[in-house]
Amino acid sequence: MIGVIATINIKEGKGSDFEAIANQLVEKVNTNEEGVVYYDLYKQDATTYVFLERYTDEAALGIHRGTDYFKALGAKMGAFMTGAPDVKVLESV
Repeated sequence: MIGVIATINIKEGKGSDFEAIANQLVEKVNTNEEGVVYYDLYKQDATTYVFLERYTDEAALGIHRGTDYFKALGAKMGAFMTGAPDVKVLESV
């Protein structure tokens, strides 16, 4: 199993805009990707969000990153972000 923790910092006052797009991504991933075991969005504080993700293997993570909706919605979310996400990819033991 592969785990991913993606921490995203957003601009002040843009939480609801970011959430609207990010939740579309959560829905599409959970509906369309067989290799996804878990994919959800959490809010740490007013400007920090965390995607917690779990995949069956590296191939499933690659498929996720290659989907058209990941690329399109990720670009839309980028407008609200203060910088690149901090992404940690972990291997289950």
